[in-house]
Amino acid sequence: MTLPAVQINSSPQTTATSPLTALAQKLEQLQHDYAELNTAIFEAAQVHRRLCAPSLLRRGAFDIASEIFAVRHLPGDFFSVEETRDGLLLALGDIAGKGLAAGMWVPHLVGSLRTHTAANTDPESIVAGINRDVVRLAQVEPLSTMFVARLDWKSGRLDYCSAGHPPALLLRSDGRLELLSDGGPVLGAVPFAVFERGSVRLGGGDLLLTCSDGILESFNEAEQEFGNMRLQTELRRAHSGSAESVLFSVLGAVQDFAAPRPLTDDMTLVVVKNNRGKRF
Repeated sequence: MTLPAVQINSSPQTTATSPLTALAQKLEQLQHDYAELNTAIFEAAQVHRRLCAPSLLRRGAFDIASEIFAVRHLPGDFFSVEETRDGLLLALGDIAGKGLAAGMWVPHLVGSLRTHTAANTDPESIVAGINRDVVRLAQVEPLSTMFVARLDWKSGRLDYCSAGHPPALLLRSDGRLELLSDGGPVLGAVPFAVFERGSVRLGGGDLLLTCSDGILESFNEAEQEFGNMRLQTELRRAHSGSAESVLFSVLGAVQDFAAPRPLTDDMTLVVVKNNRGKRF
């Protein structure tokens, strides 16, 4: 009796992917995506850095020191310095919110600032123009505060305008302290807001400090706010040093006060000092 032939399938069997292999592939993809995200955030931070002023700038007898600390990836604060025919145009901006959502608006606000600075160097005109730009995008752009000042580094004259920003502190060489608060409301809050100009003169040894509200609203473990009075105390304590040393002394005081709590908001600090007649 002849048995029927048995046909053997020689094609290779398809092997199912094991759960462990699938997990390893998923992990590899996540690591790749995470690396790409980190690269994108780093590149965005570099753009922000290029938009802002160097950490130390000198013009004539004046030193301008600044630092920005981001609480999440990309700061919503910025500080820029522009050379104009009338002197230096200084601008500290603070966009509501934090992280990427706030940081993505910085180029727009800096672009608006530069557009209006090119047309007119009066601080109140610049701020009014920026306010109109922000109002047009009121449904999408967050409210922002800004301190804009024009410094004639030859004469020491400082014209400024504050759009809802914390008052700048002007510490005179003889110990007198002045609050610079002339200006108007927060950017974007009032469509046809009127902004006023303030003017002061920085003499030899005088010191100007302006900051974002992340400095003032730093809290310690007892839920106490650093606040304006502590800021004034630290400014008086450090005033005899250079602009850079004053800046780091105040920043150190804020960080010591808030430790060990993490930052809750972006922090920007700017110190301008007239060194005429001073040696460090």
